[in-house]
Amino acid sequence: MIQFKKLQNGNDVRGVAIATQDEPRTLSAGAVTFIAASFADFLAQKTGKKAASLRIGVGHDSRISANELKMACFAGLGNVEIFDCGLISTPAMFQSTVLDTSHFDGAIMLTASHLPFQRNGMKFFTRNGALNKVELSQILDNAGGLCSQFGTIDEDGLISSTNFSRGTGLPQPFDMVEVYAAHMREWIKTAVNAEDYEHPLAGLHIIEDAGNGAAGFFAGRILKPLGADISGSVFLDPDGTFPNHVPNPEDATAMAAIQKATRDASADLGVIFDCDGDRGAVVFRDGTEVNRNALIALLASIVAESSPGSTIVTDSVTSDELQDYLENHLHLKHLRYKRGYKNVIDKAIELNQNGEKCELAIETSGHGAFKENYFSDDGAYIATKIIAKMAVLKREGRKIEDLISELAHPAESREIRYKITNPDFVAYGKKVLADFEAFAKADDRFIIVEPNYEGIRVRFDDPEVHGWMLLRMSLHDPAMPMNIESKNIGGVDIIMQRLNLFFTKYTELMRI
Repeated sequence: MIQFKKLQNGNDVRGVAIATQDEPRTLSAGAVTFIAASFADFLAQKTGKKAASLRIGVGHDSRISANELKMACFAGLGNVEIFDCGLISTPAMFQSTVLDTSHFDGAIMLTASHLPFQRNGMKFFTRNGALNKVELSQILDNAGGLCSQFGTIDEDGLISSTNFSRGTGLPQPFDMVEVYAAHMREWIKTAVNAEDYEHPLAGLHIIEDAGNGAAGFFAGRILKPLGADISGSVFLDPDGTFPNHVPNPEDATAMAAIQKATRDASADLGVIFDCDGDRGAVVFRDGTEVNRNALIALLASIVAESSPGSTIVTDSVTSDELQDYLENHLHLKHLRYKRGYKNVIDKAIELNQNGEKCELAIETSGHGAFKENYFSDDGAYIATKIIAKMAVLKREGRKIEDLISELAHPAESREIRYKITNPDFVAYGKKVLADFEAFAKADDRFIIVEPNYEGIRVRFDDPEVHGWMLLRMSLHDPAMPMNIESKNIGGVDIIMQRLNLFFTKYTELMRI
């Protein structure tokens, strides 16, 4: 059914779970029931197990629609062994499929990441990681088939599963947060190997901003038991209305909040997560933001010590300064690939399968995944890598800030988004990119960057400006984002002046 296909967003399900004045509801409890049932069918086929012997966990973030959708999941799973993991982070739900204590066959996480409170969605995991787009598409096709047999459409045009039943759907409570937290605590103890083995973070003051999302347990259940001072942490209590700021490390208000909290507490480090905990960023003691290129550089610096020569896979919008730092300072290999955390992770997995050492895949959004951690994009794991390194450096009389002291930054950066108003936005976007490539080739000031895996990236290196720009298609929306960076003040405007001649010809591109 077309209703299910419209809910697919890459390898996740996303929709409006609570109707607002601006958005009608699109993700109903009935739809979730059929999707959960289809996921159970998928797992049974994948594992060769009968439904009754399948172990499936369900967790959720702090959204106010979570309980309704969780109950809908239980109804759809019905005749499998169901575990209610409650409020939890997305990475912990993935770990539920690989840790011996839980050892689930599959896991469902109800979340819409950093999106507004009215949105919600579903992420799916097996021991091989998150489902890919093709697998999810198959699950949604099967859900549509189940709905055709047993579903109805209610008066609001939403899918209802009133006539569908596979059993009682009674879950067993399962404290997956503690299982995950214990796993992380042991990892930190081993990594730091302090004289006081049980308290490797003693003497460190680390605060957390959870944005009222699902990762508020990080400070109290991982850091504090290891000896860290967590006083000054903010917004740890779950609240699905997100009253303080959007739970998104890329959001300026959110970043300003953790910067202020870190300075106010005179903490050694501030840590911030998105709503479901799969993205993170940090702030140094003086309030310096360590996000995007800086976060990649910091994590790559840690990788370089343990795995010299490793490839680091990033998305397409990383800076030239970062590439220079990775390749010429850390002597690593840098593969600038596509946007989309699953694209970046899948490329890293492919490289390793082909015999190339690749320890880290990371998108500038803060989705970072290490080979040693099953290539799971895990904000808490990112934070613990940095915190464990801090503890070791402190013992050596050094600071975490020293690791990226030589990273250069662009003088200016800007992102511009163009909305495509043409109904066939994919074809129109492809035409714009083809025309732009021809436009760039005709101007000697435009140096097309190769290899390049997404959109058209151009370098500028002339007396007026030194910098780059990237024009690409959005992964999911009818839009074309354009990123521009310059090494000199005023350079972004100069690049825009050169581009205006091109964009004025396209009446179905509207600058947002």
